[in-house]
Amino acid sequence: MSGASGTPYAASVLRALLAAGESVDLVVSRASRLTLLDETGIAFRDAHWRDDLREWLTRGADGKPGAFDADLERVRYWPAGDLAAGPSSGSYPVKGMLIVPASTACVAGVALGLSKDLLQRAASVTLKERRPLVVAVRETPLGGQTLRHLVTLDDLGAVVVPTSPAFYAGATHIQDLVDFVAGRVLDAAGVEHRLYRRWEGELGGGGRTD
Repeated sequence: MSGASGTPYAASVLRALLAAGESVDLVVSRASRLTLLDETGIAFRDAHWRDDLREWLTRGADGKPGAFDADLERVRYWPAGDLAAGPSSGSYPVKGMLIVPASTACVAGVALGLSKDLLQRAASVTLKERRPLVVAVRETPLGGQTLRHLVTLDDLGAVVVPTSPAFYAGATHIQDLVDFVAGRVLDAAGVEHRLYRRWEGELGGGGRTD
């Protein structure tokens, strides 16, 4: 997680990863802690990260409590300042990396290979090891520099997923729109989920665009 607005997207992706039986290495940047506090009122603390994570994941996009019973033992948390953490090395076994949400500062850092914190370092490692990297950028409008950085990430093999919900899936709540974006992130990573209703075509030659 980087510091962009959009913590509900990250929560939806995390819940779906755990529901799919995946193990997760979680990195929460310093800026994203401030965003999480602002958007949810939850202070994410290193010493109590498991309790704070559970409290966060039980909330929906509207802030109301919901059901959540996944095993957090399959989550391993790494402080963003720990550049000796497992994900900082290419020999650490992972399937890929998802940055949700991705701020423009994070996009720039990864595109330029800065590796100033664990989030950026892990992304650089993911790219050099030719593993899937999915970047869910959350900003509007997009300036020229950010667009160039996103093209660079695409050239390097990353998949750029704008956090742009679609409406053909029959959304009736905010959470439905959040889950659509989270589902598209997971689609790009090859993770099975049931977060949104997929398009199956329609009789009569109608159409739509993503």
